[in-house]
Amino acid sequence: MLHHLSLAVADLARSGAFYDAALAPLGCVRVWEDEIAIGYGFTGGNDKFAIKLRLEEISVPGEGFHVAFAAPSREAVTAFYEAALQHGGNDNGGSGLHPEYGDDYYAAFVFDPDGYRIEAAINQEG
Repeated sequence: MLHHLSLAVADLARSGAFYDAALAPLGCVRVWEDEIAIGYGFTGGNDKFAIKLRLEEISVPGEGFHVAFAAPSREAVTAFYEAALQHGGNDNGGSGLHPEYGDDYYAAFVFDPDGYRIEAAINQEG
C-alpha cells in the first residue's frame, strides 16, 4: 500500500550512521543521498524509506506511531536490535518473540536517535 515513508531528523550524519547499521541486517542500503537527505531501499532499487534533515525543531509523534521494517529472519531482527543499540538507539521493548502480537511474531523495538519508535519484525515460524 505505501510507496515510501520519510522522517525528519535533527542530525543527518548521526541518523545516517544509525540507519546504515540498523537496516543493513534487513538487506537495506543507501540508494541515494544528498546534503539534506538519505534514501534507503534494496540494492539496485528505489528508496522505500528516507530521512530528511530539518534545521528547525522536529516533532516526533508519540505513542501510537511507529515504523516497522520487514526482516528476512529472526537472526536479522536480533542483528537489527544489536546494531541499533550500538549506534545511538535505545531499547523500547527488547528483541524476541512477542506473543501478544501472534504466536510467531518475532520483533525488536527501539527508539532511533531522534526518539522515533522503530521496529524490525518477522511473523512466521522460526
